[in-house]
Amino acid sequence: MGYLVFARKWRPKTFDDVVGQEHIVNTLCRAIEKDRVAHAYIFTGTRGVGKTTTARILARALNCEKGPTPTPCGECEACKNILSGSGFDVQEIDGASNNRVEDIRKLREDVGYTSMSGKHRIFVIDEVHMLTTSAFNALLKTLEEPPPNVIFIFATTEPHKIPATIHSRCQRYDFRRVSAEQLAAHLAKICTAENISFDKSALMLVARKAEGSVRDSLSLLDQVCSFCGDSLSEKEVRSVLGLVSTEIYRQLMKDIKEKNAGSALEAVQKVLFDGYDLHEFVMGLQEHIRNLLFARIPGALKARGLDLEDSETAVFAGESKEFAESDLLRMAEIAKKCEYELKWSAYPRFLAEVMVLKLLYLDSSASIEQLLKLAADGNDGTSLQSAAAGLATSSDEDVKKKLN
Repeated sequence: MGYLVFARKWRPKTFDDVVGQEHIVNTLCRAIEKDRVAHAYIFTGTRGVGKTTTARILARALNCEKGPTPTPCGECEACKNILSGSGFDVQEIDGASNNRVEDIRKLREDVGYTSMSGKHRIFVIDEVHMLTTSAFNALLKTLEEPPPNVIFIFATTEPHKIPATIHSRCQRYDFRRVSAEQLAAHLAKICTAENISFDKSALMLVARKAEGSVRDSLSLLDQVCSFCGDSLSEKEVRSVLGLVSTEIYRQLMKDIKEKNAGSALEAVQKVLFDGYDLHEFVMGLQEHIRNLLFARIPGALKARGLDLEDSETAVFAGESKEFAESDLLRMAEIAKKCEYELKWSAYPRFLAEVMVLKLLYLDSSASIEQLLKLAADGNDGTSLQSAAAGLATSSDEDVKKKLN
């Protein structure tokens, strides 16, 4: 047998293997235990979060020779047939290519056949929202009064396209995006099993790039392993995924602190010259500012577990001392606004350059306590006025009240 990609090799085979969908897994397990399995389900959520996989596990749980059980054995004939996709009692249908009313009429004929194992016949329709209106109407009567032991599972990324008449006859389960921390922990387990050494920060980059999709994270991990081999470093992963180097962000923040406009603008030029996407550049800058901000809070970075190595945490802690928390918050808002505007701009480079200049010429914040200290030390009015101009965290009334 040829090489099996991670997305297939590490596809969950039991409910315990499903990542980040505990609310759904627990509900289905209890329904099986209490014999309260519905005759129709809608599994909805973004791509790669486990909709079809969970449908297959549910099918095995109901048809296992030792079941129905929340823990299918995976060794009996029924489990093996479902895993291989050759089982008569479980049919997976692609709603995108079988969306006509004729296809649903054929499905209604198949529903009439009894189960070969004497248990359940399960029909999984993927991308069910692609069915035509006539096809949905043809399915209604069967869905409302299905034959005994027949179960429908509809998987979709666009539930709003499913008619309300179908919704009302099904139980709906919403699969959520998986957090980057959960994805990184899952990838760490896989790397350990595959004897692949890794930097924690490298896996976090892969997890964030996947945007909540377990399948995408495994595909990306496969990709970076092809390049990096048996050792994943942050620098190499950034190169493979097209992510801007951390050194560029560190130099940019240094230029911002030193008010070096020429060098700061060169960062945008370098990003474009090296072929990086400006949107990725701005997203990475937001992440860098976030790390600096959290480094100001004792234990905040380490609490994220797989976020950063200890050495990286120490570096961010040192760099963060150059900026006040309120300054970093305002920088994050400027970067976030630029990210949003990039989606609609016909001249994205200028937007990125304006963002850099805004960060560069941002006034430093001053707290009320600093103003009071300046006043108590007898500084002249010019110094006090300059400090007050940078006050970002208090209202004018608060300042006047404390100064008086």
